[in-house]
Amino acid sequence: MVGVLALQGDFREHKEALRRLGVEAREVRKKEHLQGLQALVVPGGESTTIGKLAREYGIEEEVRKRVAEGSLALFGTCAGAIWLAREILGYPEQPRLGVLDAAVERNAFGRQVESFEEDLEVRGLGPFHGVFIRAPAFRRLGPGVEVLAELGDLPVLVRQGKVLASAFHPELTPDTRLHRFFLDLAGL
Repeated sequence: MVGVLALQGDFREHKEALRRLGVEAREVRKKEHLQGLQALVVPGGESTTIGKLAREYGIEEEVRKRVAEGSLALFGTCAGAIWLAREILGYPEQPRLGVLDAAVERNAFGRQVESFEEDLEVRGLGPFHGVFIRAPAFRRLGPGVEVLAELGDLPVLVRQGKVLASAFHPELTPDTRLHRFFLDLAGL
């Protein structure tokens, strides 16, 4: 069973991408909604809001525990990737899950008006069209983090075990291969 964190952000677009793959995802708004899930997608949106609401509703600690025990795979996109990171540069007090051994920089490619699209080469998938909206960048990665795609010399898609994080929005394209990759990573 797959869930999409539905506290804020573009969770509907992720649900639609999964539906196109034949998967009906559960919207997760409370800790109880995590029951029975093997995988959770954390959408883009506003990372501070996602973190505060996840903490307030008891989701943060439950997700952290399930990831540590290996029973939950995670896929964070844009703001979701920020929430997964161990360190958020310039925002030491921002709520975060801290399950991805990475330091991220919020809005690394500029403000909303500087959003852009770029073709990427994703290891194991080939060409992939990336949509970057106020995108973060992975500035430092721990030794267990694998880089799956880069934009110039900056990692924009990384994986650590069953945790996948992208600086871009794959759900805003018709290409479902990255969601399929995540489902495979989760064993679904």
